[in-house]
Amino acid sequence: MDIARPNAAKEKRRKRMTYGVVGAVVLLGITFGLSRLKPAAPTVERNLVWIDTVKRGPMVRQVRGLGTLVPEEIRWIAARTSGRVDKIILRPGAVVEPGSLILELANPDVEQAAANASSQLNAAEAQLTNLRVQLESQLLAAEATAARAKSDYETTKLQASVREELFRDGLVSDLELKLAQATAAQAAISNEIEQKRYAFSRESIKPQLAVQEAEVERLRSQAQLRQDELDALKVRASMTGVLSALPVEVGAQVQPGTNLARVADPSRLKAEVRIAETQAKDIAIGQVAQIDTRNGVVEGRVARIDPAVQNGTVLVDVTLANDLPRGARPDLSVDGTIELERLDDVVYVGRPAFGQERSAARIFRLAADGGEAIRTPVQLGRSSVNTIEIVSGLQPGDRVILSDMTQWDTHERIRLN
Repeated sequence: MDIARPNAAKEKRRKRMTYGVVGAVVLLGITFGLSRLKPAAPTVERNLVWIDTVKRGPMVRQVRGLGTLVPEEIRWIAARTSGRVDKIILRPGAVVEPGSLILELANPDVEQAAANASSQLNAAEAQLTNLRVQLESQLLAAEATAARAKSDYETTKLQASVREELFRDGLVSDLELKLAQATAAQAAISNEIEQKRYAFSRESIKPQLAVQEAEVERLRSQAQLRQDELDALKVRASMTGVLSALPVEVGAQVQPGTNLARVADPSRLKAEVRIAETQAKDIAIGQVAQIDTRNGVVEGRVARIDPAVQNGTVLVDVTLANDLPRGARPDLSVDGTIELERLDDVVYVGRPAFGQERSAARIFRLAADGGEAIRTPVQLGRSSVNTIEIVSGLQPGDRVILSDMTQWDTHERIRLN
Protein backbone atom coordinates (compact mmCIF):
# COMPACT_ATOMS: atom_id res chain seq x y z
CA MET A 1 0.00 0.00 0.00
CA ASP A 2 1.17 3.53 -0.75
CA ILE A 3 2.38 5.73 2.08
CA ALA A 4 1.71 9.43 1.78
CA ARG A 5 4.88 11.68 1.75
CA PRO A 6 3.78 15.25 2.04
CA ASN A 7 7.43 16.76 1.90
CA ALA A 8 8.61 14.91 -1.26
CA ALA A 9 7.30 17.51 -3.74
CA LYS A 10 8.79 20.34 -1.71
CA GLU A 11 12.20 18.62 -1.60
CA LYS A 12 12.09 18.08 -5.34
CA ARG A 13 11.37 21.75 -5.98
CA ARG A 14 14.21 22.79 -3.63
CA LYS A 15 16.72 20.56 -5.45
CA ARG A 16 15.57 21.85 -8.79
CA MET A 17 16.04 25.46 -7.67
CA THR A 18 19.46 24.71 -6.21
CA TYR A 19 20.63 23.10 -9.42
CA GLY A 20 19.34 26.07 -11.43
CA VAL A 21 21.12 28.62 -9.21
CA VAL A 22 24.39 26.66 -9.33
CA GLY A 23 24.11 26.36 -13.13
CA ALA A 24 23.47 30.05 -13.48
CA VAL A 25 26.45 30.91 -11.26
CA VAL A 26 28.69 28.57 -13.25
CA LEU A 27 27.45 30.08 -16.54
CA LEU A 28 28.11 33.61 -15.26
CA GLY A 29 31.58 32.61 -14.13
CA ILE A 30 32.40 31.09 -17.50
CA THR A 31 31.11 34.20 -19.31
CA PHE A 32 33.14 36.53 -17.09
CA GLY A 33 36.27 34.44 -17.58
CA LEU A 34 35.88 34.41 -21.32
CA SER A 35 35.39 38.18 -21.35
CA ARG A 36 38.68 38.64 -19.51
CA LEU A 37 40.65 36.62 -22.04
CA LYS A 38 42.75 38.57 -24.59
CA PRO A 39 41.73 38.15 -28.22
CA ALA A 40 43.87 35.80 -30.20
CA ALA A 41 46.82 37.61 -31.83
CA PRO A 42 46.85 37.44 -35.65
CA THR A 43 49.87 35.89 -37.31
CA VAL A 44 51.96 37.91 -39.79
CA GLU A 45 54.63 36.52 -42.07
CA ARG A 46 58.01 37.92 -40.93
CA ASN A 47 59.35 38.25 -44.45
CA LEU A 48 56.39 40.48 -45.42
CA VAL A 49 57.19 43.26 -42.96
CA TRP A 50 60.11 45.65 -42.67
CA ILE A 51 61.89 45.38 -39.33
CA ASP A 52 64.51 47.90 -38.20
CA THR A 53 66.55 48.45 -35.05
CA VAL A 54 66.50 51.70 -33.06
CA LYS A 55 69.95 53.30 -32.95
CA ARG A 56 71.70 56.19 -31.22
CA GLY A 57 74.26 58.34 -32.98
CA PRO A 58 74.60 61.01 -35.69
CA MET A 59 71.74 61.49 -38.14
CA VAL A 60 71.78 63.55 -41.31
CA ARG A 61 68.48 65.27 -42.09
CA GLN A 62 67.71 65.31 -45.80
CA VAL A 63 64.80 65.94 -48.14
CA ARG A 64 64.44 64.43 -51.56
CA GLY A 65 62.56 65.32 -54.70
CA LEU A 66 62.37 64.72 -58.41
CA GLY A 67 63.54 67.30 -60.91
CA THR A 68 65.11 68.04 -64.27
CA LEU A 69 68.29 69.56 -65.59
CA VAL A 70 67.79 72.94 -67.23
CA PRO A 71 70.31 75.36 -68.79
CA GLU A 72 71.33 78.30 -66.66
CA GLU A 73 71.37 80.54 -69.73
CA ILE A 74 68.42 80.36 -72.12
CA ARG A 75 67.51 82.90 -74.77
CA TRP A 76 64.32 82.98 -76.73
CA ILE A 77 64.49 84.71 -80.11
CA ALA A 78 61.22 86.50 -80.82
CA ALA A 79 59.84 87.98 -84.03
CA ARG A 80 60.20 91.76 -84.26
CA THR A 81 57.61 92.09 -87.00
CA SER A 82 54.84 90.01 -88.43
CA GLY A 83 55.77 87.71 -91.27
CA ARG A 84 55.57 84.29 -92.84
CA VAL A 85 58.18 81.60 -92.20
CA ASP A 86 59.86 81.32 -95.61
CA LYS A 87 62.80 79.00 -94.95
CA ILE A 88 64.21 77.04 -91.99
CA ILE A 89 67.98 76.78 -92.08
CA LEU A 90 68.77 74.94 -88.81
CA ARG A 91 66.86 72.37 -86.77
CA PRO A 92 66.92 71.69 -82.99
CA GLY A 93 70.17 70.11 -81.91
CA ALA A 94 72.35 72.25 -84.16
CA VAL A 95 75.31 74.06 -82.60
CA VAL A 96 75.08 77.82 -83.19
CA GLU A 97 77.34 80.83 -82.79
CA PRO A 98 76.40 84.52 -82.51
CA GLY A 99 75.06 85.48 -85.92
CA SER A 100 74.23 81.95 -87.10
CA LEU A 101 71.23 82.09 -89.43
CA ILE A 102 68.39 79.94 -88.07
CA LEU A 103 65.41 80.78 -90.30
CA GLU A 104 64.11 83.42 -92.68
CA LEU A 105 60.82 85.32 -92.65
CA ALA A 106 59.12 87.07 -95.54
CA ASN A 107 57.15 90.35 -95.29
CA PRO A 108 56.85 92.64 -98.36
CA ASP A 109 55.49 95.51 -96.23
CA VAL A 110 58.64 95.56 -94.12
CA GLU A 111 60.82 95.58 -97.24
CA GLN A 112 58.82 98.45 -98.73
CA ALA A 113 58.94 100.43 -95.49
CA ALA A 114 62.72 100.05 -95.33
CA ALA A 115 63.08 101.25 -98.94
CA ASN A 116 60.83 104.29 -98.32
CA ALA A 117 62.69 105.23 -95.15
CA SER A 118 66.02 105.02 -96.98
CA SER A 119 64.70 107.20 -99.81
CA GLN A 120 63.39 109.84 -97.39
CA LEU A 121 66.75 109.89 -95.62
CA ASN A 122 68.61 110.43 -98.89
CA ALA A 123 66.28 113.29 -99.82
CA ALA A 124 66.72 114.95 -96.43
CA GLU A 125 70.50 114.65 -96.66
CA ALA A 126 70.41 116.23 -100.11
CA GLN A 127 68.31 119.09 -98.75
CA LEU A 128 70.80 119.57 -95.93
CA THR A 129 73.69 119.73 -98.39
CA ASN A 130 71.80 122.24 -100.56
CA LEU A 131 70.95 124.39 -97.54
CA ARG A 132 74.56 124.37 -96.38
CA VAL A 133 75.70 125.55 -99.84
CA GLN A 134 73.08 128.32 -99.91
CA LEU A 135 73.98 129.57 -96.47
CA GLU A 136 77.68 129.55 -97.23
CA SER A 137 76.99 131.48 -100.45
CA GLN A 138 74.93 134.05 -98.55
CA LEU A 139 77.67 134.32 -95.96
CA LEU A 140 80.29 134.95 -98.64
CA ALA A 141 78.07 137.64 -100.20
CA ALA A 142 77.58 139.30 -96.81
CA GLU A 143 81.32 139.11 -96.19
CA ALA A 144 82.04 140.76 -99.56
CA THR A 145 79.52 143.54 -98.88
CA ALA A 146 81.01 144.10 -95.42
CA ALA A 147 84.50 144.26 -96.96
CA ARG A 148 83.38 146.87 -99.51
CA ALA A 149 81.68 148.92 -96.82
CA LYS A 150 84.82 148.85 -94.73
CA SER A 151 86.92 149.85 -97.73
CA ASP A 152 84.56 152.73 -98.54
CA TYR A 153 84.69 153.82 -94.92
CA GLU A 154 88.47 153.82 -94.87
CA THR A 155 88.61 155.71 -98.18
CA THR A 156 86.13 158.42 -97.16
CA LYS A 157 87.81 158.73 -93.78
CA LEU A 158 91.16 159.29 -95.46
CA GLN A 159 89.64 161.80 -97.87
CA ALA A 160 88.12 163.72 -94.95
CA SER A 161 91.50 163.84 -93.26
CA VAL A 162 93.11 165.18 -96.43
CA ARG A 163 90.38 167.83 -96.72
CA GLU A 164 91.04 168.91 -93.15
CA GLU A 165 94.77 169.40 -93.91
CA LEU A 166 93.99 171.33 -97.07
CA PHE A 167 91.38 173.40 -95.24
CA ARG A 168 93.95 174.41 -92.64
CA ASP A 169 96.25 175.47 -95.47
CA GLY A 170 93.38 177.37 -97.12
CA LEU A 171 93.41 175.25 -100.19
CA VAL A 172 89.79 174.01 -99.95
CA SER A 173 86.63 175.65 -98.92
CA ASP A 174 84.64 174.97 -95.79
CA LEU A 175 81.87 173.45 -97.86
CA GLU A 176 84.18 170.86 -99.38
CA LEU A 177 85.45 169.91 -95.92
CA LYS A 178 81.97 169.46 -94.55
CA LEU A 179 80.97 167.41 -97.58
CA ALA A 180 83.99 165.12 -97.10
CA GLN A 181 83.25 164.76 -93.42
CA ALA A 182 79.56 163.91 -94.10
CA THR A 183 80.59 161.30 -96.68
CA ALA A 184 82.99 159.73 -94.16
CA ALA A 185 80.27 159.66 -91.49
CA GLN A 186 77.84 158.02 -93.89
CA ALA A 187 80.45 155.42 -94.84
CA ALA A 188 81.12 154.69 -91.16
CA ILE A 189 77.43 154.02 -90.54
CA SER A 190 77.19 151.79 -93.63
CA ASN A 191 80.33 149.90 -92.55
CA GLU A 192 78.91 149.30 -89.07
CA ILE A 193 75.61 148.04 -90.51
CA GLU A 194 77.31 145.71 -92.98
CA GLN A 195 79.62 144.34 -90.32
CA LYS A 196 76.61 143.52 -88.11
CA ARG A 197 74.83 141.98 -91.08
CA TYR A 198 77.86 139.80 -91.80
CA ALA A 199 78.10 138.73 -88.13
CA PHE A 200 74.39 137.93 -88.07
CA SER A 201 74.64 135.88 -91.27
CA ARG A 202 77.59 133.95 -89.85
CA GLU A 203 75.84 133.23 -86.53
CA SER A 204 72.50 132.26 -88.16
CA ILE A 205 74.05 129.48 -90.22
CA LYS A 206 74.30 127.03 -87.31
CA PRO A 207 70.64 127.33 -86.14
CA GLN A 208 69.34 126.99 -89.67
CA LEU A 209 71.49 123.94 -90.27
CA ALA A 210 70.50 122.47 -86.88
CA VAL A 211 66.84 122.31 -87.89
CA GLN A 212 67.60 120.40 -91.06
CA GLU A 213 70.21 118.24 -89.32
CA ALA A 214 67.62 117.28 -86.70
CA GLU A 215 65.25 116.25 -89.46
CA VAL A 216 68.02 114.21 -91.08
CA GLU A 217 68.78 112.48 -87.75
CA ARG A 218 65.09 111.70 -87.27
CA LEU A 219 64.86 110.16 -90.70
CA ARG A 220 68.17 108.35 -90.19
CA SER A 221 66.87 106.78 -86.95
CA GLN A 222 63.65 105.83 -88.69
CA ALA A 223 65.56 104.35 -91.61
CA GLN A 224 67.80 102.42 -89.20
CA LEU A 225 64.73 101.09 -87.41
CA ARG A 226 63.17 99.96 -90.66
CA GLN A 227 66.48 98.42 -91.74
CA ASP A 228 66.74 96.57 -88.41
CA GLU A 229 63.22 95.24 -88.95
CA LEU A 230 64.26 94.12 -92.43
CA ASP A 231 67.39 92.46 -91.05
CA ALA A 232 65.29 90.81 -88.33
CA LEU A 233 63.47 88.85 -91.02
CA LYS A 234 66.65 86.77 -91.04
CA VAL A 235 66.49 85.24 -87.56
CA ARG A 236 69.97 84.75 -86.13
CA ALA A 237 71.38 83.31 -82.90
CA SER A 238 72.62 85.80 -80.32
CA MET A 239 74.82 83.47 -78.25
CA THR A 240 76.93 80.35 -78.47
CA GLY A 241 74.99 77.21 -77.65
CA VAL A 242 72.62 74.62 -79.03
CA LEU A 243 69.33 75.27 -80.79
CA SER A 244 66.98 73.53 -78.36
CA ALA A 245 63.53 74.46 -79.68
CA LEU A 246 61.98 75.66 -82.95
CA PRO A 247 58.20 75.94 -82.43
CA VAL A 248 57.37 77.06 -86.01
CA GLU A 249 57.28 75.43 -89.42
CA VAL A 250 57.59 76.69 -92.99
CA GLY A 251 54.51 78.65 -94.02
CA ALA A 252 53.47 79.60 -90.50
CA GLN A 253 52.31 83.20 -90.01
CA VAL A 254 53.85 84.84 -86.94
CA GLN A 255 53.09 88.08 -85.12
CA PRO A 256 55.47 90.47 -83.36
CA GLY A 257 56.66 88.93 -80.10
CA THR A 258 56.11 85.33 -81.21
CA ASN A 259 58.89 83.04 -79.96
CA LEU A 260 60.66 81.60 -82.98
CA ALA A 261 63.65 79.75 -81.54
CA ARG A 262 65.30 78.91 -78.22
CA VAL A 263 69.06 78.73 -77.79
CA ALA A 264 70.58 77.25 -74.62
CA ASP A 265 74.09 76.73 -73.34
CA PRO A 266 74.33 72.97 -72.65
CA SER A 267 77.64 73.30 -70.82
CA ARG A 268 76.08 75.22 -67.92
CA LEU A 269 73.18 73.30 -66.42
CA LYS A 270 71.35 73.54 -63.12
CA ALA A 271 68.85 71.24 -61.46
CA GLU A 272 65.27 72.26 -60.75
CA VAL A 273 64.09 69.98 -57.94
CA ARG A 274 60.49 69.84 -56.68
CA ILE A 275 60.21 69.25 -52.92
CA ALA A 276 56.94 68.45 -51.13
CA GLU A 277 55.62 71.58 -49.45
CA THR A 278 55.53 69.84 -46.05
CA GLN A 279 59.29 69.14 -46.28
CA ALA A 280 60.45 72.43 -47.80
CA LYS A 281 60.13 74.61 -44.70
CA ASP A 282 63.72 73.97 -43.52
CA ILE A 283 65.43 74.47 -46.90
CA ALA A 284 67.77 77.48 -47.03
CA ILE A 285 70.01 79.11 -49.61
CA GLY A 286 73.51 77.60 -49.70
CA GLN A 287 72.64 74.12 -48.35
CA VAL A 288 74.54 71.19 -49.84
CA ALA A 289 72.71 69.00 -52.34
CA GLN A 290 73.41 65.87 -54.38
CA ILE A 291 71.93 65.45 -57.84
CA ASP A 292 71.65 61.87 -59.10
CA THR A 293 71.61 61.80 -62.90
CA ARG A 294 71.35 57.97 -62.87
CA ASN A 295 74.77 58.02 -64.49
CA GLY A 296 76.59 59.61 -61.56
CA VAL A 297 76.04 61.92 -58.59
CA VAL A 298 77.00 65.60 -58.78
CA GLU A 299 77.49 67.93 -55.81
CA GLY A 300 75.63 71.23 -55.76
CA ARG A 301 74.19 73.97 -53.57
CA VAL A 302 70.75 75.49 -53.21
CA ALA A 303 70.69 78.75 -55.19
CA ARG A 304 67.02 79.75 -55.22
CA ILE A 305 63.77 78.75 -53.54
CA ASP A 306 60.52 79.53 -55.32
CA PRO A 307 58.27 81.54 -52.98
CA ALA A 308 55.11 79.97 -54.42
CA VAL A 309 53.73 76.46 -54.07
CA GLN A 310 52.61 74.68 -57.24
CA ASN A 311 50.74 71.39 -57.17
CA GLY A 312 51.81 70.76 -53.58
CA THR A 313 55.54 71.20 -54.28
CA VAL A 314 58.15 73.95 -53.98
CA LEU A 315 60.62 74.47 -56.82
CA VAL A 316 64.26 74.63 -55.68
CA ASP A 317 67.15 75.59 -57.99
CA VAL A 318 70.46 73.79 -57.36
CA THR A 319 73.65 75.03 -59.00
CA LEU A 320 76.11 72.26 -59.86
CA ALA A 321 79.70 72.64 -58.69
CA ASN A 322 81.36 69.76 -60.56
CA ASP A 323 81.40 68.61 -64.15
CA LEU A 324 78.35 66.69 -65.24
CA PRO A 325 78.68 63.01 -66.15
CA ARG A 326 78.44 61.90 -69.76
CA GLY A 327 74.93 61.87 -71.11
CA ALA A 328 73.72 64.80 -68.98
CA ARG A 329 71.62 67.12 -71.08
CA PRO A 330 68.77 69.61 -70.70
CA ASP A 331 65.40 68.19 -69.55
CA LEU A 332 67.07 65.05 -68.15
CA SER A 333 65.12 63.65 -65.16
CA VAL A 334 67.16 63.60 -61.95
CA ASP A 335 66.77 62.86 -58.24
CA GLY A 336 67.78 65.64 -55.87
CA THR A 337 68.71 65.23 -52.20
CA ILE A 338 69.21 68.35 -50.06
CA GLU A 339 71.05 68.15 -46.73
CA LEU A 340 69.21 70.20 -44.09
CA GLU A 341 71.38 69.65 -40.99
CA ARG A 342 73.51 67.11 -39.12
CA LEU A 343 72.33 65.89 -35.70
CA ASP A 344 75.23 64.62 -33.58
CA ASP A 345 73.63 62.40 -30.88
CA VAL A 346 70.01 61.36 -31.29
CA VAL A 347 67.91 58.21 -31.06
CA TYR A 348 66.61 57.37 -34.51
CA VAL A 349 65.16 54.59 -36.59
CA GLY A 350 64.17 54.02 -40.18
CA ARG A 351 61.26 56.16 -41.26
CA PRO A 352 57.96 54.26 -40.85
CA ALA A 353 55.47 54.17 -43.67
CA PHE A 354 52.78 55.92 -41.63
CA GLY A 355 54.69 58.30 -39.32
CA GLN A 356 55.05 62.04 -39.79
CA GLU A 357 57.71 64.15 -38.11
CA ARG A 358 56.90 65.79 -34.78
CA SER A 359 53.81 63.61 -34.25
CA ALA A 360 52.65 60.73 -32.09
CA ALA A 361 52.45 57.24 -33.55
CA ARG A 362 51.79 53.68 -32.39
CA ILE A 363 54.47 51.31 -33.66
CA PHE A 364 54.71 47.54 -33.22
CA ARG A 365 57.77 46.81 -31.09
CA LEU A 366 59.13 43.27 -31.12
CA ALA A 367 59.35 41.35 -27.86
CA ALA A 368 62.67 40.03 -26.64
CA ASP A 369 62.16 36.63 -28.25
CA GLY A 370 61.10 38.23 -31.54
CA GLY A 371 58.06 36.03 -31.85
CA GLU A 372 55.54 38.68 -30.88
CA ALA A 373 55.14 42.42 -31.51
CA ILE A 374 53.26 44.78 -29.20
CA ARG A 375 51.84 48.13 -30.28
CA THR A 376 53.79 50.88 -28.47
CA PRO A 377 53.04 54.64 -28.34
CA VAL A 378 56.03 56.62 -29.71
CA GLN A 379 56.70 60.35 -30.00
CA LEU A 380 58.47 61.15 -33.30
CA GLY A 381 60.76 64.14 -33.83
CA ARG A 382 62.69 65.52 -36.78
CA SER A 383 62.74 63.43 -39.92
CA SER A 384 64.98 62.78 -42.89
CA VAL A 385 64.53 60.93 -46.17
CA ASN A 386 65.00 57.46 -44.69
CA THR A 387 65.25 58.04 -40.92
CA ILE A 388 63.30 59.78 -38.18
CA GLU A 389 64.18 60.91 -34.66
CA ILE A 390 62.66 59.11 -31.67
CA VAL A 391 61.80 61.55 -28.88
CA SER A 392 60.26 59.01 -26.49
CA GLY A 393 58.73 55.53 -26.40
CA LEU A 394 61.67 53.51 -27.76
CA GLN A 395 65.23 52.83 -26.66
CA PRO A 396 68.36 52.01 -28.66
CA GLY A 397 68.37 48.33 -29.51
CA ASP A 398 64.59 47.98 -29.77
CA ARG A 399 63.36 46.34 -32.93
CA VAL A 400 60.25 47.76 -34.56
CA ILE A 401 58.08 47.12 -37.59
CA LEU A 402 58.15 50.04 -40.04
CA SER A 403 55.77 48.63 -42.64
CA ASP A 404 52.21 49.86 -43.07
CA MET A 405 50.22 48.01 -40.37
CA THR A 406 46.88 49.79 -40.72
CA GLN A 407 45.07 46.49 -41.42
CA TRP A 408 45.90 45.42 -37.85
CA ASP A 409 44.80 48.66 -36.18
CA THR A 410 42.28 46.75 -34.06
CA HIS A 411 44.98 44.53 -32.56
CA GLU A 412 47.42 45.51 -29.86
CA ARG A 413 49.76 42.61 -30.58
CA ILE A 414 50.63 40.31 -33.43
CA ARG A 415 52.60 37.12 -33.86
CA LEU A 416 55.44 36.86 -36.33
CA ASN A 417 55.79 33.59 -38.15
